[in-house]
Amino acid sequence: MTRVVFAPDSFKGTIAAADAARVLADAWRSVDPSADAVLRPMADGGEGTVAAFAAAVSGAERMPIIVDGPAGHFVETTWLLLPASAGTPGGTAVIDLASTSGIELLDELRPWDADSRGFGQAIAAALDHGVSRLVLGIGSSASTDGGTGMLRALGARFLSADGTEIAPGARGLRDIASVDLARLRPAPEVRVLTDVTNPLTDPRGAATVFGPQKGLTDTADQQRVDAGLARLAELLDLDPRTPGAGAAGGVGAALLAWGGALLPGAAEVAHLIGLADAIAGADVVVTGEGAYDGQSGEGKVPSFVASLAAASGVEALLVAGRIAPDADLAPFTHTRSLTALAGSSAAALASTARWLHEAGRQLALAASDA
Repeated sequence: MTRVVFAPDSFKGTIAAADAARVLADAWRSVDPSADAVLRPMADGGEGTVAAFAAAVSGAERMPIIVDGPAGHFVETTWLLLPASAGTPGGTAVIDLASTSGIELLDELRPWDADSRGFGQAIAAALDHGVSRLVLGIGSSASTDGGTGMLRALGARFLSADGTEIAPGARGLRDIASVDLARLRPAPEVRVLTDVTNPLTDPRGAATVFGPQKGLTDTADQQRVDAGLARLAELLDLDPRTPGAGAAGGVGAALLAWGGALLPGAAEVAHLIGLADAIAGADVVVTGEGAYDGQSGEGKVPSFVASLAAASGVEALLVAGRIAPDADLAPFTHTRSLTALAGSSAAALASTARWLHEAGRQLALAASDA
């Protein structure tokens, strides 16, 4: 019996990691019905982080919540409660920013007004429940607010020179004169998952690098926000050059100031779901993501999964929505691109599950012929 571990990331905007793992497993069993399929959907701190833990951890419980989304509208979402253990008597909360304050929740970009308040509200709800540890995925942010919205939801106040609260989002950063942390809730153990190492400010900072993705396209506007983020770092007594502080529009910096530890997302998710042990007992591992390119070797899910497979002497296979010409495919025995199978990226995006199934079937055939 062949033991196959399915550990894909989400195919962003088309299919979640847990669904992708199920489709690939079904496809593999259509070729090899006796295969022992082990589903370990992955994430790196972005979209699908909660779903990855929900699929992999026995006894995980989704906790419904309504928060203020990045555009100010109510968002119905969930955070995930992992069972208590000796080290975490109150259990662990897994919360992803993508489902509370993420860019996918916007009908249109709001570069000045979107904020991270909903993420902070979900964290507050988990603290009210009594959890002992927070695992926070901070990918796919909608805002560049320096995490002020999140910290406000946890009790902090950000004030202008006349003592009034600054406006939400990036808009308020220009007016920030002081920070009141007297009522900021104490932090438990906080593990922050991200695949971003950018600092908070300067040419590689949140406003300059990630601001344009959120609608902050004018250079002068980016400089204004960058200056506001620098002032925020000063008030929080934080070095803005800290790697990862620029993640999620500065939410990384705010979480550092709160006492959190920034960790490589894929590695931490893999550790917490026991991926290395699952792969060590397997014959084959199948991983994937939406776009595999020259940047995918820098801490992204497929390259990390491939490194675990190599360490255990296990064959690694890759499926991606698109495989770029500059991608390093050396870690993988076989690969399949949904775009190549479907004939175009539009066709692949329109029927992702269908072409993912076909890719899984072809990978199973290729592995059986080896």
